[in-house]
Amino acid sequence: MSPISTRHRFQDPRSTKYDFLASVLVRCPSCDKVAHVVVGPESAGVHDPDLFAPRRLVCPSCGTAREWSRGCVALHRDPYESATDPYFGVRLWLQAETRHGWVWAYNLEHLNLIRRFVQASLREGIPWYDHGRKMTVVARLPAWMQQAKNRDEVLRAIARIHASLLRS
Repeated sequence: MSPISTRHRFQDPRSTKYDFLASVLVRCPSCDKVAHVVVGPESAGVHDPDLFAPRRLVCPSCGTAREWSRGCVALHRDPYESATDPYFGVRLWLQAETRHGWVWAYNLEHLNLIRRFVQASLREGIPWYDHGRKMTVVARLPAWMQQAKNRDEVLRAIARIHASLLRS
């Protein structure tokens, strides 16, 4: 029996949704093009910014700029609605609807992690005896995204998301 190729093997890197909040791609509320929600200038030099660090929404197309500091952070969302960023409540750019629900990501790194997990035929989670972080991004994906029968549909949605970024 041949060893399993590393291309089809996924090991959970233990990333949580908080690891992807330093830069979020959103739809600009003014011109509907790609905008960025980034850490504010006060926290720009910090390697791992706080969840409640000041943020700035910046659109390179129309020049829209908004500031956020010490308000409400809404990390939860309705699974039957399009996703929004946790700071400004603006729709995420990286999302697509499927017949089962929404595939969404905060940034390309987040989307790539989901893609690698979905396309892998062998998915190694965190061992039951390991007391580290267990509620990682991939552990919290909806059951329909984790099922092999939906693999092609999810990968097509991810391809549509990538294409939407290239068209912008």
